[in-house]
Amino acid sequence: MESSSTVRIREGLTAVTRGTLFLLVATLLFVLFNFVARVLIVRNIPTDDWSAFSWSLTLAGFLAAFGTLGLPNAIARSLPFANSDSERRTMVRGTLLLGGAAGIAVAAGLFLVGPSVGDRLGQPDIGVALQFLSIAVASLIATNLIASIFQGYEDVTPNALLIQIVTPILFVVFLFVGLVGPGGLTLQGALLAYAASSVLGLGLAVGYLFLRLPRRLGPGTGAPAALPRLLLFAGPLFVASVLSSLTGNGDTLVLGVYFPVSVGAYSASLTLSRLLQVGVGAAAYIFLPVTTRLFRAGDAESIRVTYATVTKWLMLFSLPLFILFFFLPSRSLVFVYGDRYGSIIAPLQIAVVGAFASTLFGPGTATQVALGQTRLVAYNSVATAAVDVVLAFALIPHYGSVGAAIAWATATAVGAGLPLLELALLSGVHPFRVHSMLPLALTGIPLGVALAILHPAFPLWTLPLLGLGVAGLFIALVLGTRSIDRGDRLLLEVVEGLLGRPLRLVRRIGGLALHGRDGRP
Repeated sequence: MESSSTVRIREGLTAVTRGTLFLLVATLLFVLFNFVARVLIVRNIPTDDWSAFSWSLTLAGFLAAFGTLGLPNAIARSLPFANSDSERRTMVRGTLLLGGAAGIAVAAGLFLVGPSVGDRLGQPDIGVALQFLSIAVASLIATNLIASIFQGYEDVTPNALLIQIVTPILFVVFLFVGLVGPGGLTLQGALLAYAASSVLGLGLAVGYLFLRLPRRLGPGTGAPAALPRLLLFAGPLFVASVLSSLTGNGDTLVLGVYFPVSVGAYSASLTLSRLLQVGVGAAAYIFLPVTTRLFRAGDAESIRVTYATVTKWLMLFSLPLFILFFFLPSRSLVFVYGDRYGSIIAPLQIAVVGAFASTLFGPGTATQVALGQTRLVAYNSVATAAVDVVLAFALIPHYGSVGAAIAWATATAVGAGLPLLELALLSGVHPFRVHSMLPLALTGIPLGVALAILHPAFPLWTLPLLGLGVAGLFIALVLGTRSIDRGDRLLLEVVEGLLGRPLRLVRRIGGLALHGRDGRP
């Protein structure tokens, strides 16, 4: 007879695994289609126009955090924690009304001040870009709010399908339309394509809302007292959201003030570095409502096991990318962007260290939100934003994009390390178990030393194969060293359930079929 803790761990891992895989695939497609869009724009508009587009998009993304009011994480955590459907109805209605109004206000302000921002920077194209992007900001805020409502029900479809797949596809389609039209693709055409894809993505999200929400939350009365509780919970998250956006974009914004023509090349390196965070971002999205459910049940042990297991296996995605981008940076840049960016390697190597640290530490902030530690989330965001901005202003005037990369990498590592430290001290939640660190060290250290000493000139087409080889070596070392615990065994059962068949060879190699082995971490 299985314990209730084991059942909850399996249920949690099932939800997290299914949601993470769906989001991971969706995010990879998101990266792919945005890469296609980036190539189309870079190759068809002047370099200065591309830098204006990149910088304006960064500023618009930062301002979008103001329009959310901290509601996305708040509603995603509050829905599974609510006691009744009447409370959920009030929360959903309040989120849509308040978030929608705030999004419109932010977009209107951006549209009005855009031209003056461009004039002050001596870049009139930035003013034009900000006006176009104001439409996209309002649409993306509303779409994210709708997706967060379904996130609270552990439904990742609006985020994965509509935000990360359909909207980027529409963007690429509209860019092709502009490319074949009279005069070819221009900066204004690229901006119009981005705005139009965002608006259509919102329309699809609204349709999904009206179609699917009644199945989860039928009509009925509300509970007015639930809205103030939601807003009180969202307050610190609003501060955290704004500051986290500043952390992610502040270095780029400062770089644009001092070296506007360097933004495009720096953004190319930062885009690759952020690929390492795709896995942990996908896991955090579904980890929040799942951990909330476990927390409400008072099952701290399940939270600890699930956190360690999920973080350990995220290395399958981030470790190969780290090996490639840090030890073969020039080849990686040429493989993705062509010869134009192959010589700008230092920002990539620096940024990828911070990105890898954030994946190694796991979904700490999402876990803190689930546990109700919102004040700590806000304090951590203040510290992280301060690190990014202070380092950016101190280093960028002297070191340009290298200084920006140092600021981003340091802030990213601090932003992931502080939540993990607090979780470890307060709740005993952390991923640093022997069964996690041993295969990571045995994979990464020898490969890193070999690549650093030998400097092999691999053909470009072999880089994906090398990445797959690193992932395969990690799995082999996990099984070969028997670096396995109860969470791994339950995760294997989840994967077998998703595949619909047993993985007997894996069980045989890892010794997972042995009866009577508890395997607690």
